[in-house]
Amino acid sequence: VSGAAGVLVGHPFDTVKVRLQVQNVEKPLYRGTFHCFQSIIKQESAFGLYKGIGSPMMGLTFINALVFGVQGNTLRALGKDTPLNQFLAGSAAGAIQCIICCPMELAKTRMQLQGTGEYKLKTKNYKNSLDCLIKIYQKEGLRGINRGMVSTFIRETPSFGFYFLTYDCMTRYLGCEAEDSYVIPKLLFSGGMSGIVSWLSTYPMDVIKSRLQADGVGGVTQYKGILDCIRKSYHEEGWRVFTRGLTSTLLRAFPVNAATFATVTVFLMYMRSEDNLRECEPGPVIQQPSSL
Repeated sequence: VSGAAGVLVGHPFDTVKVRLQVQNVEKPLYRGTFHCFQSIIKQESAFGLYKGIGSPMMGLTFINALVFGVQGNTLRALGKDTPLNQFLAGSAAGAIQCIICCPMELAKTRMQLQGTGEYKLKTKNYKNSLDCLIKIYQKEGLRGINRGMVSTFIRETPSFGFYFLTYDCMTRYLGCEAEDSYVIPKLLFSGGMSGIVSWLSTYPMDVIKSRLQADGVGGVTQYKGILDCIRKSYHEEGWRVFTRGLTSTLLRAFPVNAATFATVTVFLMYMRSEDNLRECEPGPVIQQPSSL
């Protein structure tokens, strides 16, 4: 439920981020984040911002289960709750969830680009995210639906490490306690800042991942691999290419994590009995984020 809330809040920003990351530098469709928002709403209506939302919605349950389960078990296996172990446990969680995250984001990216710019000739090539993955599999096999797996792994592994490390440090620094009347705002702020730090830590690799997953959609393949994509992107557009869509991403990162933590707290308080209310006030979450 919390993951679904996060996607509903943040998906429009993600659509803008992907459009900006992969647009043709010689014939750019958008001048920046806000122009991209305006253009999508004007040309495709507000629903255009939610293109490809089916894919992350489908994968959320499994991703959340993997991330929090692996992080918690890894932290327990490491023994001590230290900053280094928080980073290692988060990194392990990020690495394993790539198995689901990569195909999910491939479908999301293809759906977000469908019918725009140089991809207009391919309008309605995919009916939905599931249809997208099926058609890619039929055409390219397992290798096709795992396009961008290495770049996803390089992005997700340290990113989740920084996420859990930042969240742990923030909650400790702010002194989050269950009896604190401001505990929920503190948790929301901690979660939001953790999301921002995790994105900043590996954002250039996210640009490369998006470009690799979008490559070949128009029938022409530009990149041979990660290094070739980095070299060509830098040569054609300079270092600024690796910050494309960053504004949209950071605008998305804070509310998504805030919505996630708020929904977790409210949902637990609603589902549990009055006798156990103190348990669901985010005490366990503060001590170990993976207890969710």
